[in-house]
Amino acid sequence: MRILMVCSELVPLAKSGGLADAVAGLARSLGEAGHEVLVLLPRYAHIKLHGANSETLLAAEQRLVELHDHDDAFRVILLDSPAFSEPGLYLGDVRDAARFLALAKAGLALPVALGWQPDVVHCHDWHAALLPALARTRDASPASVLTLHNIGYQGVFPYAQVAAHPELADLAEADEINFLKAGILTADLISTVSPTYATEILTAAFGMGLDAELKLRQRDVVGILNGVDYATWDPANDPYIEHHYEADDPAPKRHLKQALLTKSGLASSLKIPVIGVVSRLATQKGIDLILESLPTLLDATEAAFVVLGSGDPELAAALQSAAAMWPARMAFTDGYDEALAHHILGGADFVLVPSRYEPCGLTQLYALRYGSIPIVRKTGGLADTIQHFDPETGAGNGSVFEHADAPGLIWATTTALSWYRDAASWTRITRNAMTADHSWAARVGDYEALYQRAVSRHTT
Repeated sequence: MRILMVCSELVPLAKSGGLADAVAGLARSLGEAGHEVLVLLPRYAHIKLHGANSETLLAAEQRLVELHDHDDAFRVILLDSPAFSEPGLYLGDVRDAARFLALAKAGLALPVALGWQPDVVHCHDWHAALLPALARTRDASPASVLTLHNIGYQGVFPYAQVAAHPELADLAEADEINFLKAGILTADLISTVSPTYATEILTAAFGMGLDAELKLRQRDVVGILNGVDYATWDPANDPYIEHHYEADDPAPKRHLKQALLTKSGLASSLKIPVIGVVSRLATQKGIDLILESLPTLLDATEAAFVVLGSGDPELAAALQSAAAMWPARMAFTDGYDEALAHHILGGADFVLVPSRYEPCGLTQLYALRYGSIPIVRKTGGLADTIQHFDPETGAGNGSVFEHADAPGLIWATTTALSWYRDAASWTRITRNAMTADHSWAARVGDYEALYQRAVSRHTT
């Protein structure tokens, strides 16, 4: 199939979170499976072009430029537009409306510029969600799929920002245009990044104000789990870690743990269980639950905590205070450090992901591969990928708690620590974790079926 993906992020060019990893991983796996894949994203101010690595496809006020020095499993096209001349992926105000309206329009212009007609256009999140709405008035438009990576981000702006496009007028409400809602109402199919999240967003608790529109499209909503790019996230070949290991030879992991303890300035005994956190700092991610639970966990257990994250300044300040209060038991780094993220996943015994909601989550999938046992709340993709371990049967790959509260988190953590103290249980659960296959290659068939269904729907 010919597949055009339109997105705001793609590793290694532009990344603020898991979206960039997900698009790159899916595009690569589809390309390796024999499909023709093009990915369109903005040329942000930090992306440098030079003659050796790019080719102008369409010269106008908004140029389309193809990159050549990247993964050759798929093609990368950049929208080189004045709208993206200011630094930053997102500006956080009405200027983003013009930026991502331009991206949607570029998605319509690209097939014409290339003389290349896609079978399906795959739009990722609100940044590309206007494309199906604009395409309604075009002849011979391709089928469209809109993936909701996180429905909490919707792109809501004054309608005046898009008033030059009267074909969007019927999608406006109260002088506002909601980019994501427009896509939900007009795309042929809607997908989410886990089966459980696909059902959760149909409810008022998780639909973020769009549950009514999603219920109207319920038959067209499909949940497919995200995958992992094991070329980047695998302790057998991870370029960021000094000691490599795998399920059949996990012993070198202890050297990474020692290095993490030393780097973090924590108590250095390898017998101490280390709990890692790599997260955006937000209440959605349950960071406040960690803070509430810390005094009890530090008093009742021997565990040490290594936390890396950025986001809410109040949560960052609280984590900084906690690290100052318990310097031998807790370390906190404010910001995002790719190398440190890999070191935490490789050196920790556990990875804590206590999200209030989680569309899919990649951190717990990375943690599985590194044999760092996930402690998660039962929601979204966390519920779909982590099964609570049963020492009696040996089944399961993590510790799962039901309710988003401190008692649940404390229970799940202390339960997981009991497995750590039992050699037989620990050997079994870590092997279960490391041998699970969450590769993107395992998801290709699901996306092939999704695209074929979209094409069939679009032509009937």
